[in-house]
Amino acid sequence: MKKDIIFHPVKGIQVAIVKSTNELNQDEWNVIVINRNDEPVTNVFVTSKGYSNTESGTNSDQRTSTLRHFFPEIGPGKHAVVEPIMPDVFHLNNEFWVSYFIGKQIYDKKFIFVPDSIIEAHLIDIEPGIKGVLHE
Repeated sequence: MKKDIIFHPVKGIQVAIVKSTNELNQDEWNVIVINRNDEPVTNVFVTSKGYSNTESGTNSDQRTSTLRHFFPEIGPGKHAVVEPIMPDVFHLNNEFWVSYFIGKQIYDKKFIFVPDSIIEAHLIDIEPGIKGVLHE
């Protein structure tokens, strides 16, 4: 049962929304998971969804599809591109739930980019040649 699983605090895993320019000179945004640990993380499962803050149950509620991604391993100091993300959903809460193993221990954390936090003014250098909005 889930209540019997010990979840240790997540350290060394980050999610970022990164901006790049494609060969047509158009902006592209991607979600990446970064492993800053000294050892690989395995069986990485990422669930993503977007939703509005509205809790009234009216037709103004917005939700995206829930997407699921699996990566067998992300090496130490490496990152994996999870999915592209469109600026059309930056006004929503963008949630990324990341579960993974280090050895036989499972880790689990929810990363939420709040509405309008993914903007040019928040871009930082994440790694050489990679700029984006970082969530820790």
